Amino acid sequence: MQPIENTSSTEENQDINFNSRIPLDELKAAVTQLKDNLSKVIVGQKDFVELLIVGLLADGHVLIEGVPGIAKTVTAKLFAKSIKTEFSRIQFTPDLMPSDVLGTSILNANSSEFEFKPGPIFSNIVLIDEINRAPAKTQAALFEVMEERQVTIDGKEHKMQPPFMVLATQNPVEQEGTYALPEAQLDRFIFKIKVDYPSVEEEVMILQSHHERKQKNPTDLIEAVITPALLNKYRTQIHEIVIEEKIINYIAQIVTKTRNHPHLFLGGSPRASIAIMNAAKAFAAINGRDFVTPEDVQKSLNPVLGHRIILTPDKEMEGMSTENVIEMIVKSIEIPR
Repeated sequence: MQPIENTSSTEENQDINFNSRIPLDELKAAVTQLKDNLSKVIVGQKDFVELLIVGLLADGHVLIEGVPGIAKTVTAKLFAKSIKTEFSRIQFTPDLMPSDVLGTSILNANSSEFEFKPGPIFSNIVLIDEINRAPAKTQAALFEVMEERQVTIDGKEHKMQPPFMVLATQNPVEQEGTYALPEAQLDRFIFKIKVDYPSVEEEVMILQSHHERKQKNPTDLIEAVITPALLNKYRTQIHEIVIEEKIINYIAQIVTKTRNHPHLFLGGSPRASIAIMNAAKAFAAINGRDFVTPEDVQKSLNPVLGHRIILTPDKEMEGMSTENVIEMIVKSIEIPR
């Protein structure tokens, strides 16, 4: 969805000189370095990479949807390697059990006591490949850890070490052997990013890049550029980004309208409102601004709301998309100035 035109041009806003109340130069430079690092391997996909960075800064989880072969998993792996943290990958399959993800208690023969053996979810950045291939009981095992950053096994809580971020991929085309994610699971992802095919020019660049690498492992070209300490510092700065009351009201009006819109069966939750606000703050920060604009909010709407709202059956049969409804809602609300 394109941002709605407004009376004050974006170019004029960019020309205004102001003294930032929060020192964001280091954060902005780190984001640029991260993008440059990924561009060594990833061709195009600028919006995809930017949304991954915003999701990381906003302390959220990201769902990545696209057909096979468009570098969803590779991009997620290289993105994780750019952060100096632990990384694990879990391949979801129909026979995967919750204990295969979370871990289990095992009897220690020497002490005659049960010891907890953590599963692969106990990492900093976790890539879940084909999340919709696991059955509901395994998907449900992620509810607590994604929301509360902890796992409860045998009545004992096991905290996750920050930072903790889940990157999950799914294939929207292949339906055999897949299980649709429930709304409660989808609501725990700050973004759903839809990844499209590359353009002809980008496809040529991909072929040239593969030819020039000559079978070299692409992960060898990526180095860690952000440490956990720096990431924590940047997240603290994002919480300090100024958001005026009229912008907060703007977000609340948009989300509230999704709950009573005639084309929607399910609207956005308060968690969606919070996600829009946090994402808008992150968009402002990576652009070097210490305040949120309506355009930051509008950039956050589709990735935040697209997977949370559900069309009525008749509108879905007519071919309407959630993006169409979001655009209708935005056009019906006055932009705060």
